Amino acid sequence: MKKYLLFLAFLIISTSIISQSIVQNVPFTNIGPTVMSGRVVDFDVNPNQPTEFYVAYASGGLWYTNNNGTSFSAVTENAPTQNMGDVAVDWKSGIIYIGTGESNSSRSSYAGIGILKSTDKGKTWINVGLPDSHHIGRMILNKNNPDELIVGAIGHLYTPNTERGIFKTTDGGKTWKNVLFINENTGVIDISVSPTNPDIMYAASWERIRKAWDFDGDGQNSAIYKSMDGGSTWAKLTDANSGFPSDDGVGRIGLAAFNDNIVYAFLDNQNRRPDEKKDKSEGLNKDDFETMTTSTFLELDNEKLNDFLKANGFPKKYEAKNVKEMVKNGKIKPADLKTYIVDANALLFDSPVIGAELYKSTDGGKTWTKTHDGYLDGVYSSYGYYFGTIGVNTANENKVYIGGVPLLKTDDGGKTFQSIGKENVHADHQALWINPKQEGHVINGNDGGVNITYDDGENWIKNNSPAVGQYYAVAVDNKKPYNVFGGFQDNGVWYGPSNYKASKSWESSGQYPYKRIGSGDGMQVQIDSRNNNIVYSGSQFGYYFRLNLETGERLSIHPKHELGDSPYRYNWQTPILLSPHNQDILYMGANKLLRSMNKGENFDVISDDLTTGGKKGNVPYGTLATISESPFQFGMIYTGSDDGLIYLTKDGGNTWAKISDNLPQDLWVSRVIASQHYKNRVYVTLNGYRNDDFKPYVYVSEDMGNTWKSIINGLPDYSVNVIKEDPSDENILYLGTDNEVFVSFDKGSSWKVFSNGIPKVAVHDLVIQEREKDLVIGTHGRSIYKANISPLQQYNNIKSKAIALFELPETRHSSRWGSSWSQFSEPYEPKIDVSYFVSNASDVTLEVLADDKNVLYSKTLKADNGYNYTDYDFTVSEKSLKSYFGKKKIELKKADNEKYYLPKGEYILRVSSGKESASKKLIIK
Repeated sequence: MKKYLLFLAFLIISTSIISQSIVQNVPFTNIGPTVMSGRVVDFDVNPNQPTEFYVAYASGGLWYTNNNGTSFSAVTENAPTQNMGDVAVDWKSGIIYIGTGESNSSRSSYAGIGILKSTDKGKTWINVGLPDSHHIGRMILNKNNPDELIVGAIGHLYTPNTERGIFKTTDGGKTWKNVLFINENTGVIDISVSPTNPDIMYAASWERIRKAWDFDGDGQNSAIYKSMDGGSTWAKLTDANSGFPSDDGVGRIGLAAFNDNIVYAFLDNQNRRPDEKKDKSEGLNKDDFETMTTSTFLELDNEKLNDFLKANGFPKKYEAKNVKEMVKNGKIKPADLKTYIVDANALLFDSPVIGAELYKSTDGGKTWTKTHDGYLDGVYSSYGYYFGTIGVNTANENKVYIGGVPLLKTDDGGKTFQSIGKENVHADHQALWINPKQEGHVINGNDGGVNITYDDGENWIKNNSPAVGQYYAVAVDNKKPYNVFGGFQDNGVWYGPSNYKASKSWESSGQYPYKRIGSGDGMQVQIDSRNNNIVYSGSQFGYYFRLNLETGERLSIHPKHELGDSPYRYNWQTPILLSPHNQDILYMGANKLLRSMNKGENFDVISDDLTTGGKKGNVPYGTLATISESPFQFGMIYTGSDDGLIYLTKDGGNTWAKISDNLPQDLWVSRVIASQHYKNRVYVTLNGYRNDDFKPYVYVSEDMGNTWKSIINGLPDYSVNVIKEDPSDENILYLGTDNEVFVSFDKGSSWKVFSNGIPKVAVHDLVIQEREKDLVIGTHGRSIYKANISPLQQYNNIKSKAIALFELPETRHSSRWGSSWSQFSEPYEPKIDVSYFVSNASDVTLEVLADDKNVLYSKTLKADNGYNYTDYDFTVSEKSLKSYFGKKKIELKKADNEKYYLPKGEYILRVSSGKESASKKLIIK
């Protein structure tokens, strides 16, 4: 209760901070994209009208449709988080519950803040408890009583905690009872209720421990439980005699009840497969070298060895003859050949676990039988933290769907399966709804959004109108209009125009404005400033490329260590940087800093290990996460690692100094930025998210890291991902956190929330297009936003003024103003944006004047303290028409929309408050 009250107090304080911010009105515009969408975690569908449903995105909020996904409206714009785990709706009353914090345990699975509730269909939200649960697996709402809710809480992702298991409320969230608690590392991932008896429920517990360097997603405490009294009490079903695995290899379990007694369980079995004897006639395999002796290696057939080297991408310099010579001379061991090709990507996709298995019980969970022979290869691989969705058609006991990398369907109760994913369906499947009243009607949620089928997967509709892209990084070029590039979670690398506006017109033209240039999990992007067509980007664990957008020429970039040396460790989000001094020079961070002097063709190692050395686990750790080179001096480079170390070299890598000893230790260095205003200045942000530490860590040094100063005054407890200097004013800083954007006008001494038009969503990257003076924001859940920051860049010059008005864009006159093509089309009505600043909230008057005396237009506005925005539509009143234009003998015609518009010329736009005023020229060409 104490934590809950503290949480409410925090919300009140944060709301107050927003209302007091001088930048509260600075408008942000979403510029897409939408077509690739983002990860879906759950649906709630109106059982009586399945064209009406809610869809929850992992970090993109809750959305609603009543036209079968033709369009969606955002439901959680006013919610305190966009991080979704599960949604439950009472369709009679319209009450919505959201379990926040997604059920997946991936690298980008964001924590929640408990259970949110809305009684007005999402207009307003209240938090009704369980704020320390962090991740919600499933919620079951009593269809006859919207105050009764069962919640399966997985708990913290990175640390043990006790607010996990199963919770029940009977008063709409006012009070909760923990009806099943197993231990502080085991939560509940799924709950399924019998469609024929709401008192009968099955639940799946999941024991999992994630660290930045390791994920253990299985254990004996992963099991199946049953309740016979509506979730008030629970009994464990699975043991050594049940037929369902109950050992240390039991991973995530998905459940689907057909009725009181028949229930399916979809298991991620993390036990290793029995060794399979290899046909000696086959070629060499990497595992052959693990225990091979030197003498056996030297006796290998050269042709077979060369085939192995070529097939596994060894550089041409490694051929059978010279590799044998290296082994013979003791320079390398045979096992080094396996080490050379086994990297993080290989481990991710190639692990010899049993993987996906489907089990069925027909006696209410007392006994279980695996439904199929052999392995379901390619469904789970080694993904322990991901997937687990299953659904059964409650009108057909034998029709079951399971989701992993493919989406599979069985019509015979799990004996045989077929893939039903198609070319317009993303491969990673997370959520299912199966219509029991219409055979073949399925709604599927995946890492690429929403798909709907009416013929059991033969054909799918793609329903991706929400802008819910999960960006890892963004970049901009210098074209007109400039393009925005970025890498997405599991949706590759895309680029598109900064003036993008959501429209379905592309469906007629066949050309979506954004274009895809890379696959996998899209990561960082660098663009050659000399040639906007030369782009560097790539996917997870350092698999990058150089691409010429004009010619299509592509160079693969993935530097490898020398055979016999320790392999490079690449971060999931491997950092790259084009040198500001020479755009031929590309830096790339592994655990060491690599440098190419020829656009990625070849790399040299210019450092020793710049991390603590890594840790044993199944996730690369002890890797570089951020790189920055000073614009003042070539070779003055900072690096930051995922294990908290920051290094500086002033001589291009010949010597390095660790400069992080006086900072908090063991945190992820999310960004290090060499100042573009002062050579000795450097900014650092640290991130504790991977230890469930959500406090902000932001520092500045004025002496190259010898001493540090914390600059977090006024920041709430949000993890920080990125800091950015304003290019024109050294006092202005921008900060991206896991929930909001902030701006400082005094080098970080104080911060102001800066998110008008952006819901509370994780911000992964910030970039400034200097020519257009736009701040571009890459969010991990709501795609891209931009805001013009030209007025903000003038703050320190106008802050003492009572009122200030900012430059107005020149406008070209058109005879189309106020006219329409036909009586059935809307008239074209022009407008310009007007931005102004007032030091105190007051009523202001906006006027357009022909000269110092003749007022052509006037309007009274309410202005907040700080920046204010309005627009002007170029209209004039009839009174001014007669009194001024009549005297000038200028004839103005009334437009089709019954309005009069200014003719070509120069005018004055003035904003005034009392005796104070500010004016700018208004030019219509």
